[in-house]
Amino acid sequence: MADLRKDLVERIAEMNEGQLGLVSMIVDTFAQTIATHRNPTSDVVDAAVLEAFGDLLKLHHSLSAAYLDKTRFEVALERILEKLGRRVERPKSRTNRGHDITVDGVRWSLKTHGDSKIKNDSLFISKFMELGGGRWSDTDLGDLAGLRDQFLHHLEGYDRIFQLRYFRRAALGNAETHTYELVEIPRPLMLEARTGSLSWAERSRTNPRCGYCTVADANGATKFRLYFDGGGERKLQIKDLRKDACVVHAKWEFTTTLPATSDAS
Repeated sequence: MADLRKDLVERIAEMNEGQLGLVSMIVDTFAQTIATHRNPTSDVVDAAVLEAFGDLLKLHHSLSAAYLDKTRFEVALERILEKLGRRVERPKSRTNRGHDITVDGVRWSLKTHGDSKIKNDSLFISKFMELGGGRWSDTDLGDLAGLRDQFLHHLEGYDRIFQLRYFRRAALGNAETHTYELVEIPRPLMLEARTGSLSWAERSRTNPRCGYCTVADANGATKFRLYFDGGGERKLQIKDLRKDACVVHAKWEFTTTLPATSDAS
């Protein structure tokens, strides 16, 4: 650590004014207050990951107003875990339809959600997978069973599924608060789709017609729904997934100040 500090001091001394300004901004970002929470039973987020990922989120929002999307999430998590001594591998094919990264031999699927319609108590995945093949008529529920089988087969490519969720709200003055939470969607929960109830979407106007596979608990309350979207992309969505059926591994919350806008024309 002492050698790293010495090396940084020497490199900073050679920087120009513009570069020093950027370094100063980064230092200020790391000094910014952040509230964190870690699930004490988490085997994914330990104290080091909690701190490092929080620093990365603060740094990201010092440079961007947009939330950390899927591509940046994958890269950020990969680099943090590697720095902390975990063994992380990427699929050999860039077009891999299964897992996104492998951590210590375990295949992880990584999702994100951060639009204005995000709900606190339920999860939504806009594109879990593509539904390119298979029969899909407008009337035969057996065709929906075939699409569900595609989903169940797709799950064989994952061991664990995570979603990074983002909430933004206005704070006092010219500031806004950013909240992230890392939620695991249990794979066994998704496998309950095997016995889900199949139905057509009543108001669907697409060709082929959209449909659902609804998974309910013992009391008949919905746990989640698979939505077979018959639009142009023919994709499968996850809707109304109850967060209380998932595992929240960690949460980060911090406030940033937006640049002041000028009234000058």
